[in-house]
Amino acid sequence: MSIIKSFSVGNGDMFYINHNTDNFTIIDCCYDDEDEKNKIFKEIKEKANQKGMRRFISTHPDNDHIKGLKELEETIGVWNFYCVKNKATKEEETDDFNKYCELRDGDKSFYLYKGCQRKWMNQSNEERSGAGLNCLWPVTSNEEFKVALQEAKEGKSPNNLSPIITYSVADGVKVMWMGDIETDFLDKVKNSIEFEEISILFAPHHGRKSGKISDDILKLLNPKMVIIGKAPSEYLNYYKGYNTITQNSAGEITLDCTGNKIHVYVSSTTYKVNFLKNENMSNKYGQYIGTLVL
Repeated sequence: MSIIKSFSVGNGDMFYINHNTDNFTIIDCCYDDEDEKNKIFKEIKEKANQKGMRRFISTHPDNDHIKGLKELEETIGVWNFYCVKNKATKEEETDDFNKYCELRDGDKSFYLYKGCQRKWMNQSNEERSGAGLNCLWPVTSNEEFKVALQEAKEGKSPNNLSPIITYSVADGVKVMWMGDIETDFLDKVKNSIEFEEISILFAPHHGRKSGKISDDILKLLNPKMVIIGKAPSEYLNYYKGYNTITQNSAGEITLDCTGNKIHVYVSSTTYKVNFLKNENMSNKYGQYIGTLVL
């Protein structure tokens, strides 16, 4: 069993994976207010301290993906810092952005790129099994990616620095994150990415129209469920034709991945969908709304 949680943090992103191996992974950092921050950090600390290998994956250094990073590092610790190698700058530097740069350029960092291999990220040994994490993008020699790197270095949007990450379990769930990668950029580089079917897609750019995945890529991914992040509804694309959960309405989302089943829980007590199977699970991770059978 592994647990994937998507926090509902305003117009930002924050996830963790409590792996079915001796691994714990945080993806991005954000919170809406102090009470929420304290709750999130407390939960993460309790879960992470039960694991021997812990990592933080930063998709890109926009504030809605690094807010609270400095305090997270100070109160919990950032044990291994994964990001795309870059020299992004900001016209207005925050404490969290400065912490990002310190971690990015420090001895805790590991740089993500297509096909990268690392002990316990996706390699196992006698000490512990791997985490099931793999990187499909970036291809660092790609010319469009080089342009994105240069633009971020000049203080422009770092959205297209975002890696494409999958988490998978043998004969079970396969989940994809794309950070805030933008539609037009993804279309330019899609032929350099080896897309394959997945179980769950966390829609890029919080599900905004600016991150909408093109139909030809969606057909290759064929997600069984798309999770649309939190953003003003007028900016969202609702991925018509696909089974979706919308975080604006659902709140926190917890996925209990067991074998070929994903039991889905949300923090809203009224949210419902009609595409999940009811297996009458208890509400141990929030309000149980059904099970996705793969």
